[in-house]
Amino acid sequence: MSVQDETRVVEAVQTGLFVGGEWRQATGGRTIDVDDPSTEQVLASVADATVEDGRAALDAAVAAQAGWAATPPRDRGEILRRAFEEVVRRKDDLALLMTLEMGKPVAESLAEITYGAEFLRWFSEESVRIAGRWSTSPNGATRLMTTKQPVGPCLMITPWNFPLAMGTRKIGPAIAAGCTMVVKPASQTPLTMLALAQILAECGLPDGVLNVVTTSSTGEVMEPLIRDPRLRKLTFTGSTPVGRRLVEQSAQGLLRVSMELGGNAPFLVFADADLDKAVDGAMLAKMRNLGEACTAANRFIVHESVAEEFGARLAERMAALTIGRGTDEGVQVGPLVDAKQRDKVAEPGAGRRRPRRHGRHRWPHDGGARLLLRADRAHRRADAGAGVRRGDLRAGRPDHHLRRRR
Repeated sequence: MSVQDETRVVEAVQTGLFVGGEWRQATGGRTIDVDDPSTEQVLASVADATVEDGRAALDAAVAAQAGWAATPPRDRGEILRRAFEEVVRRKDDLALLMTLEMGKPVAESLAEITYGAEFLRWFSEESVRIAGRWSTSPNGATRLMTTKQPVGPCLMITPWNFPLAMGTRKIGPAIAAGCTMVVKPASQTPLTMLALAQILAECGLPDGVLNVVTTSSTGEVMEPLIRDPRLRKLTFTGSTPVGRRLVEQSAQGLLRVSMELGGNAPFLVFADADLDKAVDGAMLAKMRNLGEACTAANRFIVHESVAEEFGARLAERMAALTIGRGTDEGVQVGPLVDAKQRDKVAEPGAGRRRPRRHGRHRWPHDGGARLLLRADRAHRRADAGAGVRRGDLRAGRPDHHLRRRR
């Protein structure tokens, strides 16, 4: 990828708030810097919304709801179909943009664009299949008819690890069902969502149906919207603690909620496992999307009879990975999305200071872990500015990456 290509795709993105079909700056003119995690240099600055801006976005969604709900399902589906085709047509530019702001290799970004676009196609076909039900009452005296109507204005909060797919998976069904929405993308990766908003507008989505609000003050800006009686649904993908707070805030209005929260993914290797397949599976389970996924394996529990060999094989495979900037050819592991994420994994076992009891065993502070592959900070740019080199742990407490059963 050339510097010119990188500059072109970034400069093509609108960086304001998308409210009521118009691009506007935040009240007060504040902005958020979006960094390239491989260089830790600023890619672009986007509008930093205030409480007033968030309320304006909900106002726009509420104003557009009745007209959008009355739009024929076929028309809603055609907009989604055009958007699918346009995302596919622009997949190379969107993948480059995603890599620049999130860090994953371009090949992984392309894979996300491909499956993220499929949500648009799927729901374009489902928009005309939203049906109700007709039945005879139990006593046979009357007929019962159930119809489905749009829920109404929705608030969507999306994560940074899958900037396009987590958006299309929420936006697609809302458009198909006839709902308007306010979308709040993660502040680390807002550019992909802003580019998607541009595409949907170009494909004929009416003003106010989709509103995009970028902000560094998520709680301050989102809570008033969640508590606003005009809002009808909240959908969130992210951590369990944040999801719990959002559900608490939504309880007052009995909002419909869809919560996709943190994963818990142990990887088990039994004594009779095929270790070739086990290591292949471990690499896929741990390293997909740089390991920055709720589905990523967060600990390995290996039978003691194969632990030594499995650990050696896994360390060898990890050591063979090519680390670098996600835009460089042949790179398999790009940088972590930001310094905060890097610091979480910079020290093996960091963050667990107190001894923990697991079943009958009490695990010591160090867990008895032995490092198989050294972990250190990667060199800036050449090896990814916010990256760390590979590291695996052998034996130790259950929250270490690799543990021996005792």
